Amino acid sequence: MNRPSFVAKCSATIASIVYIFASHFYLQWCQNHFSVSLAYKFAFEWHTEKFLLGSICLALVYVWLSTVIGSYKLGAMVYFVGIGLVGFVTSQKMSYRNEPLYPDDFRLMFQWQMFRDLIPNWLFWLILIVVLGMCGLVLGQIVRSLIRPKWYQTKRLVVFLLTSVALVSLGQFNQEGNWMRQAYNKSALWIPYSQEMNYYNVGFVGGFLYNLFVPTMEPVEGYSKQAIEDIVTRYNTRAKEEVVETEQPNIVYVMSESFSDPSRLKGITLPNDPLERYRVEQQQTRAGQMLSQGYGGGTANIEFEALTGFSMSLLAPQMTTSYTMLVPKLDHMPSLVSFLNAQNYETTAIHPYDTSMYRRKEVYSILGFDHFYDQSDFKNAVRQENNPYISDQSAYEKVLAQLKNSSTPQFVHLVTMQTHMPYGTKYTTHPFQMAGFDTEVAADYLEDIHLSSEAFVDFLADLKQLDQRTLVVFWGDHLPGIYDETIREQNEEVQMHLTDFMFYDSKTAFTPQNDLILSPYYFAPELLVDRGLPISGFYALLHQVSEFLPAEEKNQSYQQKNWQATRTLTKEQAKIFHDYQLITYDIVAGEQYSLDDFFTLPQ
Repeated sequence: MNRPSFVAKCSATIASIVYIFASHFYLQWCQNHFSVSLAYKFAFEWHTEKFLLGSICLALVYVWLSTVIGSYKLGAMVYFVGIGLVGFVTSQKMSYRNEPLYPDDFRLMFQWQMFRDLIPNWLFWLILIVVLGMCGLVLGQIVRSLIRPKWYQTKRLVVFLLTSVALVSLGQFNQEGNWMRQAYNKSALWIPYSQEMNYYNVGFVGGFLYNLFVPTMEPVEGYSKQAIEDIVTRYNTRAKEEVVETEQPNIVYVMSESFSDPSRLKGITLPNDPLERYRVEQQQTRAGQMLSQGYGGGTANIEFEALTGFSMSLLAPQMTTSYTMLVPKLDHMPSLVSFLNAQNYETTAIHPYDTSMYRRKEVYSILGFDHFYDQSDFKNAVRQENNPYISDQSAYEKVLAQLKNSSTPQFVHLVTMQTHMPYGTKYTTHPFQMAGFDTEVAADYLEDIHLSSEAFVDFLADLKQLDQRTLVVFWGDHLPGIYDETIREQNEEVQMHLTDFMFYDSKTAFTPQNDLILSPYYFAPELLVDRGLPISGFYALLHQVSEFLPAEEKNQSYQQKNWQATRTLTKEQAKIFHDYQLITYDIVAGEQYSLDDFFTLPQ
């Protein structure tokens, strides 16, 4: 094998540089909703320095790939396919969830069941064939490259080591003194409270690096073992004062996939109401709107908040998925599950889908569930028309069976799937329409929530027939990612994050109240306190926080029935909230001093 000439080397280098710049421009184009103008201005007018830094990072990836494979041509092909897919997924996520692509999203690459449900069958198999074919080409080239001359192998090894070290250092982007972070800091304006704006300001590559390997939560001032012990003592005492009722009713949590009331959005009216029976129940109990962390997605984070009582807004902004990035790292995570386990409840999680989604099987074990039933445990489950997901009707039947088959007090946590995207091909008839947003996708979604709400109301009627008293907390995890810019522009950002929730008691009705706005991490203390049931010191603390800050996520605080960008607290309120921050830090990032005594009934 002859060594390439100097001219050939120069030509290849220039071509590679152009190739890298073009691939980076493509990523910016995808991130900016296919706006050539915005991508051009980012690269060549507003943020040229950051564009060059991002291109350096991409060049390292390209060279490393080519070196491992042993061919710059095949390396370029693999890089092309990889960048193409990353850009496409970024554009889809921005469209459906108004959210950029995060490093943690790459875990979903192995969720084959999810991909089969979300995309046409022919496209799934085409992608699979292309991926397998590419893997075959790569493996064949690696084998062939091993017989090349010694001088080539020596150069290859040196380049591999250098690029590997550089890529590992990029992985430490958020560590103090990192060379690439320092280079970005010269011109970057980081916006931790808004990932979308952060990616917009520093570019796709900069935003992606910003989310690599971060601490769970920044240290909280005043954290110490003594400070935690003082908090535990103070709120445990308060928790004892709250106890009134000694009954142990069943408790059912229902997190309904993408359930919301579209009529709450400006620009949309519903000539026929798909939620008619649901509204009747809603008006007779304690209900309102829940502030969701996500739009069009983020289910696991809302579920995390509802089960644990910990707010995602207190964690590091790069903590994008609690179920994959936080909980598996802990041996113990206190939750409503462990709280009820300590009171001899039998605890069951039901999710009629794949167990690997968001690592739920592992997470549910850490949270303390006794049982977890997934789609494989549903025999003869009903699916509505062309809907690929198990129906809510079948899911509620599973819950009822669990309640009926045991004399032990039950906690059942149901995560539904019927109303999950994609929409547009599930149903053949569409009796409901959105005036102002009349699309087949919207009509499909309305039929979904109609069937879902009907199943839920029937479930409530079935609960009334049981001898055991049952308390229910029902909520939608987020709005569906179906609304276009016209609808979004007519509504404030917070309106796109408000879903519906409802409390229900099968024996003793709640005092009707329908104007509540609440964050999901308050569900447990609000339910228990309202029903006069025993609470932990942690729930006593949470209940106090909810009295002056009933809803909050990053950059959205609800106080005194007004929304504002940042919380405004009195000195006393600030002290209580600081206690909540300390406890949160202690559990998710600290020494867990409070674990044994603060999350069960105080002695």
